[in-house]
Order: sequence, then structure tokens, then C-alpha cells
Amino acid sequence: MGLTASATPIDGLLRVDCDSYRDERGAFTRLFCASELAPLLGERRIVQINQSLTRQAGAVRGLHFQHFPHAEMKLVRCIRGKVWDVVVDLRRDSTTFLRWHAEVLSAENQRLLVIPEGCAHGFQVLEEDSEMLYLHTEFYCPNAEGGVCHDDPALAITWPLPVRDLSKRDRQHAPITLAFNGLAP
Repeated sequence: MGLTASATPIDGLLRVDCDSYRDERGAFTRLFCASELAPLLGERRIVQINQSLTRQAGAVRGLHFQHFPHAEMKLVRCIRGKVWDVVVDLRRDSTTFLRWHAEVLSAENQRLLVIPEGCAHGFQVLEEDSEMLYLHTEFYCPNAEGGVCHDDPALAITWPLPVRDLSKRDRQHAPITLAFNGLAP
């Protein structure tokens, strides 16, 4: 069983493919291995694990982040259904500042994304009743939460389905303005 990390177009955003053992009984996949992920985690440790269920295809959750010093690395995977997972680089000094990247995450492909601190994260559900698993390196801090508007013209994210079922919180995120100069530790 192994976890294989590969780079994406966003600095520090990694796609991790997980080997799966399949036989006549079904399948076995390692979801997390601290020793195999140690090079990616560094001194960080997983302190919180969350799960979400989103019922409607087309629903969008996000784009969320936590401000420094409560910024978190997130490891996300889809454990049921399929989502279009989006990461936006908000790090002031990053070479990929304000760029976004998306990956299809599904129970079938068992892919994991490792999202660095200073990036916003969200997803659109492609199949009804999709479930996501999130591993966080920082505790949730309500005073440090932030968000980016899913349809921000500065980002021009091309969602694959018509967007529906946004939470009240996600509808209230302000667009990025010229005054926004990024997140920094």
C-alpha cells in the first residue's frame, strides 16, 4: 500500500494518489499514514478531522480559509460520490498568487489533495449525496475564518455545473478588490 504525491500548477498544492488492494471481497485503501505523509506534513500534525455530506449535485461549499496565525494545511478526499475540488492561492508571496486549480475527487479515484496554508478551498458536488473527509493541522478558529466569493470575477472559476445551494455564509463572501494584497504569516 502506498501514497504517491505529485505536484499541481499551484505551488505547494499536492495531489496524492492512493494504492488500493482489490479482490473478490471488495477493496482496501489506506486513507492516512503519518510516516508516508511525514515529508509533506513536516512538523505539522493532524489535530482535527471533519466530514461533510452534501445532498444536491451543483451545490458549492466554499471557498474557505483561516487567516494566519490560525492558517491550516488541509488534506481532503471524497469518500462517497464525486466532487470538483477547487483551491485558490491567496499567499501574498506565492508565484501562483490568485491562481486556482481544480481536481475531480471521488470515492472511485480515492485521490487526496494536500492544501497548503494560505489557500482557500471549496468544491462543487457532481453526484448527489457526496461525502468529504477533511484532515486539519489547526483547530477551527471562528475569529480567523475567511472566505472568497465562488463567482469572484478576479478568479473567473469555471464551475462545471450551474451553481446552486450556497449557504448564507458563502453568499456573503466579498469579491477580491485591488486593495487585497494576499495573506501572509
